[in-house]
Amino acid sequence: MGLSYDQCVLDELALAMDKIDEGSLEAAKEMILQTEADGGRVHVTGIGKPSYVAGYIASLLSSTGTPSYFLDGTEAVHGSSGQVKAGDVVIAISNSGETKELLYTIETLKNNGAKIIGVSKRSDSTLSHLSDVSLCAAVHKEGDLLNKPPRLSVLVQIIVLQKLSLLLQEARKLTPEMYVQWHPGGAIGESLIQQENC
Repeated sequence: MGLSYDQCVLDELALAMDKIDEGSLEAAKEMILQTEADGGRVHVTGIGKPSYVAGYIASLLSSTGTPSYFLDGTEAVHGSSGQVKAGDVVIAISNSGETKELLYTIETLKNNGAKIIGVSKRSDSTLSHLSDVSLCAAVHKEGDLLNKPPRLSVLVQIIVLQKLSLLLQEARKLTPEMYVQWHPGGAIGESLIQQENC
């Protein structure tokens, strides 16, 4: 079982990396930079397992120079969408791109003037059609016989959005001195402070 899972990971990652569209990532980067220049903000949302990806990506972006806010995908239509202003960017994550609760949230946010960066495995998904920029996080197999519990889909969503975070980080010319301002704690912060004092 372990060996077949390992091979599945390697195969699916190779396929997924091949389907990542660098042009779409560049468009997402430019949308975020322009939104910030106009005074807007970035929010990240998802339902189920993608909500955990959303929390991580919001934290990663914030720590590398792009202040970002987690938006609860179900609470958004019960008042929490008030955190999103017209002109803000919302990164929405869904493996299928058809999760009804998330689509309802995205339709609400679009009606309120938000711009959407959608992340799903299909370019023809409803989420992709609702998005201003669509990012492909394609997986065919999750790594087990059921092929239902999210495993590899979560991994690929993270990789796609990590690539976006790198583009933004490079655009901001992030330095260790800048990074330690936002991450002074833990082993990472300690190593950066020691590096500064050398």
